[in-house]
Amino acid sequence: MANASSSRARAANSKVPSYKNYDRFAKVDGSHPFKKQVPDGFVDYAARRRHDGKVAYFNFDLAKEMGLIPEDHPERLNAELRKAILDTFCIVIVNEYDIENKTRFPKADLLPNTYMATRYLQLQHVSRQGKTSGDGRSIWNGFIRHQGTSWDISSCGTGVTQLCPATAHFNRHFKTGSALADYGCGTATIEEGLGAALTSETFYHNGIATERVLAVISTPLGQSINVRAARNLLRPSHFFGYLKQGNYQNLKASVDSFIQRQVDNGEWAGPSSQKSPYPFLAEEMARSFAHVAAVFETEYVFCWLDWDGDNILADGSIIDYGSVRQFGLYHREYRFDDEPRWSTTLPEQREKARYIVQCFAQIRDFLDQGRKSPIHSFRHDPVLKIFDREFEEVKRQLLLKKIGFPDTAQKALLQYALPLIQKFEKPYRYFERAKSSRGPVKVPDGITWNAVFCMRDLLRELPALYSEDPALLSDKAFIEIACSTYAGRKERKFTPYRTRMVRSFQRRYLELVKTAAEHLGCSETDLLNQIAERSSITNRADRVTGDSLTHAADSLVQSRRQLKPDRISHILKEFAAHQDLTPPEGEDSSKRTAKSANAKEKKLLENMMALVDGLRHGL
Repeated sequence: MANASSSRARAANSKVPSYKNYDRFAKVDGSHPFKKQVPDGFVDYAARRRHDGKVAYFNFDLAKEMGLIPEDHPERLNAELRKAILDTFCIVIVNEYDIENKTRFPKADLLPNTYMATRYLQLQHVSRQGKTSGDGRSIWNGFIRHQGTSWDISSCGTGVTQLCPATAHFNRHFKTGSALADYGCGTATIEEGLGAALTSETFYHNGIATERVLAVISTPLGQSINVRAARNLLRPSHFFGYLKQGNYQNLKASVDSFIQRQVDNGEWAGPSSQKSPYPFLAEEMARSFAHVAAVFETEYVFCWLDWDGDNILADGSIIDYGSVRQFGLYHREYRFDDEPRWSTTLPEQREKARYIVQCFAQIRDFLDQGRKSPIHSFRHDPVLKIFDREFEEVKRQLLLKKIGFPDTAQKALLQYALPLIQKFEKPYRYFERAKSSRGPVKVPDGITWNAVFCMRDLLRELPALYSEDPALLSDKAFIEIACSTYAGRKERKFTPYRTRMVRSFQRRYLELVKTAAEHLGCSETDLLNQIAERSSITNRADRVTGDSLTHAADSLVQSRRQLKPDRISHILKEFAAHQDLTPPEGEDSSKRTAKSANAKEKKLLENMMALVDGLRHGL
């Protein structure tokens, strides 16, 4: 009994909450192996518990995958689970401003451990070397390991750190919540949190690598703490700062930490017989970022890739959804306005991804040779050939998938009909890249030059029409299907060249179907029926865009006071599942509809889906 009493006393003194059913949350306490692996890679902060937060959203599926709650846990919040979430994540750092002004906090609110804000390169900072930049309004809550997989957990909106751009620009520290400078508030909003949850869960359901939102905790004045998780939260910019500085020791430590996590999590097999792991690293980065760039360009995902490697994780997963968009069309001239900078465009993302790979070639050489060579000396590095080859292969495979070919047909065409695929790409790209005669136009967050043809509409409608009648559509009928809401009279006019492209598109399409049917040993009609069913899912009409996700998130925010948090979680889950564009085997597409037994939830879901349908061609 004495031992039991002393154990309880130690637990009380350490202020680590103890839960009968949710003790796994207590392991997320600020500790992380990165602190020992890269001692100079972060700024450590004490933290205190807030008492004004409420759980607005909790990702039950992700929590189960991470082992935070049991697999059979009902998707409902109870008092004990709510307390575990808030005790673990409803926190704010004690920052430099607090220390300078000798701000006093109740001792009972101070947490026993510290939380790190990691250092990484950011283009918003004047130094451009990563000495002053990193997590400006986020901290890492820690990590947790479950069934052989480690997860990193961070929170955005937990206070302003010395690594924010405002501190570097004004050479002063800011109070959390201050509105005196851009990038200097240390807070986040509930719209950001629910918007990121909607987008990341939608991407996750469609096989696009992404961090995911674990929880959103609402705080007063429309603010929130947004908790995010991924198997590895290191970014290329965590390495690039040390690369720019020529800091061999910290570069090696951070790269070694990343490689070890990838191997331990089973993401990489790891270097086998090589003496150095760094050539293996560069080759893996070439494949990963080629795949990422191909997915982004094919799926019209805008993720502002740039030279600093800040807006993406090192494993290619999407992070920071403030400037992430998924377009309905190939709006290749869109640029995000982040004064005084303009973002890259969709097609420029490939070159930015390629440059990131070039930097990893420089890292490989630096870590192996002990001296840093200029970046331009790696312009023709062998890993860039790996990138170029992988990019083209992945993009072609994704095009065949978007058309609706089953996996077996995709493999057959890629193996035996590559010249035919290349011939089809020419008319396909012509229509995909056609721009409005109106020219560039301003949009709320930047500038764009609207695309006019919707390839998803075209690919969804064609197979059903050809299965009924294999004859080519008339030029007018083809264009009417392809025209988006941005197409005017000028876009519907025919030139001799456009007429050739209309007919070439259809002929090459039917040749692909014929060739695939021959290799599969089935009739063209049967294959077209398969393609029609798959394409109706892959290219569904009510498909999300960045605009529709923003409006859907606003609808959730406005409705959350009438709905309990677990019902918000249910609605968000249903919405994301409805946007799953992967054709499942043996399931009719008609079953994939958003549903809810509750009339109020059903109405909200219907309103959100109506927004999606109305904005499906937009940004």
